Amino acid sequence: MNKNLSKGMKIAIPLLLGLIFVWYSISTSSADELELMWQQIKGANFYWITLSIVMGIIAHVSRAIRWKFLLAPLNCNPPFYNSFFSVMVGYLSNLGIPRSGELLRGATLASYEDLDFDSTFGTIVTERIIDMLCLLVIIGFAMTSQAPIIIEFFAERNINLGLSFAVMIIGVALVYLTYKLIQKSKNKWILKISDFLNGLLNGMKSITQIKAKRKFVFHTLLIWSMYVGIFWVTKYSITETAELGLGEILVAFIVGSFSISITSGGLGVYPVAIASVLHIYGVEKTAGEALGWILWTVQTAIMLFLGLLSIILLPILNRKNFF
Repeated sequence: MNKNLSKGMKIAIPLLLGLIFVWYSISTSSADELELMWQQIKGANFYWITLSIVMGIIAHVSRAIRWKFLLAPLNCNPPFYNSFFSVMVGYLSNLGIPRSGELLRGATLASYEDLDFDSTFGTIVTERIIDMLCLLVIIGFAMTSQAPIIIEFFAERNINLGLSFAVMIIGVALVYLTYKLIQKSKNKWILKISDFLNGLLNGMKSITQIKAKRKFVFHTLLIWSMYVGIFWVTKYSITETAELGLGEILVAFIVGSFSISITSGGLGVYPVAIASVLHIYGVEKTAGEALGWILWTVQTAIMLFLGLLSIILLPILNRKNFF
């Protein structure tokens, strides 16, 4: 397949899916419901929205600082602005092509700091594993307090949780077996893949050599506290969702977290997913989607602004490295 066509499809397909979900949201709502949703969005309390913006920025700053702790064992101590702007460039990339941000983030920092990309990317993989563990903890907490609701939600949509976990475990096992086979191969192309994977593992091992372990844990907790906190404070911006409890918020947060990767930055699907979950708790569809659109729009705007700003400032702040 033509490379340009392939790249275009990677952007177009998630975007098209997002537009389909936007169409679905509009087509399944009456004119009165759409008007009510718009009024709820327009009437949202801006104090809580402003607070969510501050919390979102804190989470991004904390992620950039935490990344520096993983990079330190690789004898890399980039200035904060390079770490932070690389993180934001990655988020900006994810808005166009889902999951591409991790690659671009690693490549951006590696280019400005003269680092080995494989090891740099390995630290990002480590980050993602830690983040997944944090999400699993939140899922576990939500399951204990909201188990009947969650089981009912998945059952109504014919989603087999046991099968989903089994597939995940099999996937991990296949990745491990593939890695072992690659290590034993003598093929020159396979050896190149092996070198990349070894560099990746080298970066991942940096977590065992972190000196500031307490600071690393602190920033991990801060990042995820801010993520949940954004959801928590934004619920107060709309009267209909202000009374939701922590359990309900966590369930919606979990579903929203997974929905983001389906389309470009969660376009269209995120508000629909949030509304579907909150409807189980008696929240009207219009209020649920209004909350989803507010959450999505605010955080996407932050990533767009800071991402574009990063693209402009990175070469300016690093001009001494090129001239």
